[in-house]
Amino acid sequence: MTFFHKDERLNILGKDIIEATKLEFSELTSEQIAITWLVYDSPRTIDIQNATEFGQKQVRGWSDRGDELMYPGGIVHLFYLVAIYEWLEKGMVKTSAELERAIRDMILSSNHDGTSLVVDVLTGTTSGPELSPGPFQTWKYQRNFVNRYFQSLKWPELKSINVNQKTWFYGPYGRERIFQGLLMENQNMLTTNATARLLHSIVAGMSVSCQASGKMMNLLRKNYSQQDAKYATKGQALGFLDESLPLDANIWSIGIVDTYVRHNFAYIELADLLPYLLVIFTEGKEVSNNKRILPCISEKCVEAIKKLSSK
Repeated sequence: MTFFHKDERLNILGKDIIEATKLEFSELTSEQIAITWLVYDSPRTIDIQNATEFGQKQVRGWSDRGDELMYPGGIVHLFYLVAIYEWLEKGMVKTSAELERAIRDMILSSNHDGTSLVVDVLTGTTSGPELSPGPFQTWKYQRNFVNRYFQSLKWPELKSINVNQKTWFYGPYGRERIFQGLLMENQNMLTTNATARLLHSIVAGMSVSCQASGKMMNLLRKNYSQQDAKYATKGQALGFLDESLPLDANIWSIGIVDTYVRHNFAYIELADLLPYLLVIFTEGKEVSNNKRILPCISEKCVEAIKKLSSK
């Protein structure tokens, strides 16, 4: 059972998009892509009361392999963002200039060093050399604080996910490498449905609190016409959903790529069209190197949204 209403028209449009994309990109197989797509009847609002009403409306959606666990790379930063705002709101940790800088860098530039500090603050752990068995057991228990928080929400989409690892440029060492397991069996794992549900809760103003959701939306927002040059330019949208969208589109998103995966999530508002939320995970070396797949899917989704908006 999913948190969204399964819509037959979206199902038809979504399947057509997947099939057309696979025909266009022969390197992409059914097992290398997962997608969750939600469509809203009206845009979100910055007004707190109305935002809550927005979130209470049942959203229609469609997914293909939406419950398939995949290595998320920096998409996990969204989960750490929600967790750190929960900790801050509950007084479990105190803010500081360095923590705020780390949160901002983690989201705006997918900075792994910033993420490392956020995970340390969330869990009370630090990276370093191997630990003896007793202290290592305590360390591992603490590193699962974030997992336990998301499990406490009792959302079916979060049941199988794993979010207890830092993200790296070159890989973990010492206790971090041992924690991932001999075969990397303890690495972070997410689904597009889990990611979509968490992003939906932020968009709807229901994640942590309405005020916290607003702060998270501010961090996720892309404004390519007035972008902070330190963090992003339109050039950084190349290879992602944003690339094929107009400059005046309202976009809240994160896109990541490494040697094996290219993932993207976005909540998008286009003039005179229904707003929508899109989460796409793709994996495989050839797929991750292809900068045209995600923009192509984005183009096809916009055309589908035009059809939905004109009825």
